[in-house]
Amino acid sequence: MTKFTASLFILRIISVLILFVTASAEQLYFSWTVSFSQRAPLGVDKKVIVINDEFPGPLLNTSTNDMVNINILNNLTEPFLMTWNGVQLRRNSWQDGVEETNCPIMPGENWTYSFQMKDQIGSYFYFPSLLFQKAAGGYGAIRVNNLDILPLPFPRPDYEYDILIGDWYNADYQELRFALDEGRELSLPDGIIINGIGQNQATLDFEARATYRLRISNVGLKMTLNFRIQDHEMLLVETEGAYTLKQYYESLDVHVGQSYSVLVTARNQTDGISYYMVASSRFIPLELVGIGIIRYSGFLGEPLNPVHPLLLPHDFLYSIEQARSIRLDLSVGAARPNPQGSYHYGSINVSRMLVLENNVALIDGKYRYTVNGVSFVHPDTPLKLADYFQLPNVFKPGIIPDAPFDCPPPRLGTSVIDTEYHDYVHVVFQNPLLSLQTWHSDGYNFFVVGMEYGIWNARKMDTYNMVDAIYRSTVQVYPLSWTAILIKLDNQGMWNLRSQDAEKWHLGQELYIRVKGVEKDPSKISPRDEAPIPKNIIKCGRGVQIY
Repeated sequence: MTKFTASLFILRIISVLILFVTASAEQLYFSWTVSFSQRAPLGVDKKVIVINDEFPGPLLNTSTNDMVNINILNNLTEPFLMTWNGVQLRRNSWQDGVEETNCPIMPGENWTYSFQMKDQIGSYFYFPSLLFQKAAGGYGAIRVNNLDILPLPFPRPDYEYDILIGDWYNADYQELRFALDEGRELSLPDGIIINGIGQNQATLDFEARATYRLRISNVGLKMTLNFRIQDHEMLLVETEGAYTLKQYYESLDVHVGQSYSVLVTARNQTDGISYYMVASSRFIPLELVGIGIIRYSGFLGEPLNPVHPLLLPHDFLYSIEQARSIRLDLSVGAARPNPQGSYHYGSINVSRMLVLENNVALIDGKYRYTVNGVSFVHPDTPLKLADYFQLPNVFKPGIIPDAPFDCPPPRLGTSVIDTEYHDYVHVVFQNPLLSLQTWHSDGYNFFVVGMEYGIWNARKMDTYNMVDAIYRSTVQVYPLSWTAILIKLDNQGMWNLRSQDAEKWHLGQELYIRVKGVEKDPSKISPRDEAPIPKNIIKCGRGVQIY
């Protein structure tokens, strides 16, 4: 075969794949009503946010390339936004649903989110992003299934379940928000819930010898949870859109905002025995436990054997070693035919270095959380809208330094970091506090190349995993430790980088990354590089004056 013939053959294959991908895109339409309902997940009546009267909300079940259209009617008494945790929204931060990319849906109004599940597979979730409403629920699971042309890199499960675990407060979310705004810290949660319900209420039905894919997400406010199933091993196969090396785990630490897929093979029995599934708190003095039940055919009642503590409360060593053991499977593809390992992230030259240190400070007499000394405050107009219409005096990039060294005293500010389209950025998250931190990037996954105790320095790069580091959108930073990531900024827009701890996020621990190409005027950017402003855009702040 000549080089020309080989090239022509490759082009034909690519054309077939492009045609297949285009033909496989489907338009999905959903209508969601967001409202309050009195529920008692832990036995105490509380105002819970439900979607179509469901808590958790409906499963958003999609496939790669699907066009998703979700019309949300806000029947709450407050403004509302929904964000899609881990969905990359390629070229379309207009649909991100956080406070600086979207104006809120006002009470009694509706708005339609429209975005494509492009170049993704995996397990994710959605949740309310405004006004600490996540403490009242309003969340649900997201699946992005692979195209039929790409077989799963593991035996196809017989059944799938979504498992949403999280800490829960019996207090009203508005009371919690008021306490934070007054400068008070949140107390410990009242308990742990599984799929929106309390002790021994969540159930999964197993059939003997069947295989189950469990999609597990920590949708709570602040607490790391350890998940396990009594007398069953879990085979880890995916996390936030990346297929992992297949390894068995007795339990998994799931940090706030993280998602995992595991395969569980049911036991070879039909005698009605049941087993506990357990979500237990980590790294707090008092262990809180959420319990559900795995029921086999002929279910006879609750398991006979009690649940015993599996781990010491502050066993960080176990957790960090587990995190390091989770690696990318380089031999398989995800949303596209090429293997995950064909993208050699370790051989790309870094174009930007950021060291981001989380901390806490007393600012104007109230506790605030900071990134490199800056605690985020929201301007009167969303950043995305202000950027598009070139509104002056809304924000000024550069008020947050690239590193925490020699920072001025802690202060309030609207932190925006300007970057170039296709920059390859090395980010180090430094955590000098005694509490665990969790970071999330909207619009992107990143390679987690290192994590270790102590203070980061350039010599630490020699210890990085530059071959098969896990690729995800949410990562933990252990107390008095650092975590390093590499991220390719190939998704233009205004993207939120935040603490997944809802308390810290609410009190200022976030920033925005503005990714721009050669064309700096947003209204002139090619739709090939970034989606145009939606026709149904909601305007607020100074944006209402623009016609």
